[in-house]
Amino acid sequence: MGVVLPFEENRAEPGIESLVALVAADMGRVNDMILSRTGSDVTMIPEVANHLISSGGKRLRPMLTLATGILSGYEGEGHVKLAASVEFMHTATLLHDDVVDESDMRRGKPAARIKWGNEASVLVGDFLLGQAFRMMVEVGSLRALQILSDAAAIIAEGEVMQLAAAKNVETGEDAYLRIIEAKTAELFGAACEVGPVIAGRPEAEARAARDYGMALGIAFQLVDDALDYGGAAAALGKNVGDDFREGKITLPVVLSLRRGSDADRAFFRRTLERGEIREGDLEEALGIMRRTKALEDTVARARDYGRRAVAALDVHPDGPMKRALVEAVAFCIARAY
Repeated sequence: MGVVLPFEENRAEPGIESLVALVAADMGRVNDMILSRTGSDVTMIPEVANHLISSGGKRLRPMLTLATGILSGYEGEGHVKLAASVEFMHTATLLHDDVVDESDMRRGKPAARIKWGNEASVLVGDFLLGQAFRMMVEVGSLRALQILSDAAAIIAEGEVMQLAAAKNVETGEDAYLRIIEAKTAELFGAACEVGPVIAGRPEAEARAARDYGMALGIAFQLVDDALDYGGAAAALGKNVGDDFREGKITLPVVLSLRRGSDADRAFFRRTLERGEIREGDLEEALGIMRRTKALEDTVARARDYGRRAVAALDVHPDGPMKRALVEAVAFCIARAY
């Protein structure tokens, strides 16, 4: 059973309705492009791709590409293809991740690998990456292509780093932050940076957009880390405790290991390092995290990165899109409550 994280009470729940409304017209075009680019004579490709693409994700990353393009005054068509590229990159990583993690559930539905097998999930992920790069080339911005291709390589590095750190209880906070910067935040940062780049804005604005996306991405992942122990399956779109069962060393674990007793450390060595998980161990892990304030402080760190994201928007004057991007930060943090 998930337990709601009671870090703050009586908070109004932020949403991303303003962002959704401001990019709605362009997002409709992105969705049409996504559907058209998943078409293939190989029947399994659209079946597997659409299983995940149509499963109800918020598509926050492509919305950020559209938003930063609009905020930068871009008036062309390229931001639509780049937004679709970003979504394909994200979907490909999800397909690959579920195979690596042996996940059974994604966005509240059976993972694609459960329905079609690991081989199909990996290969369809590769197809989506290929389609993403086709669209990037069509946009004709060498700098945007460089940003997103660099991101693809860094994301893969982050996944390998996480694989190497799995079950390693000696992983420290700095090492863990480097992992999530690569595997999660990098795509947020790149998605935001390409908007001002194709708009021809000064380097300082492109850098600020990247800073916003990177900080938002880290905050997003840290909240996910906390939710895996204290959230609910509906909020996660996967099973609560998946990180624990897979032996992932996330920030709540890192903080618990650093602050806990010798018995606590022995518990995590048994469960995460050796994979000897027994009935009630997830609840025991949650108890240790509550006692060491590991969940509270994970969310506190997420809030700190959220503040950094908001500060990065200072290069822009006040306006509806800037306010919507600030609300997106609040939304990502509020998932913890």
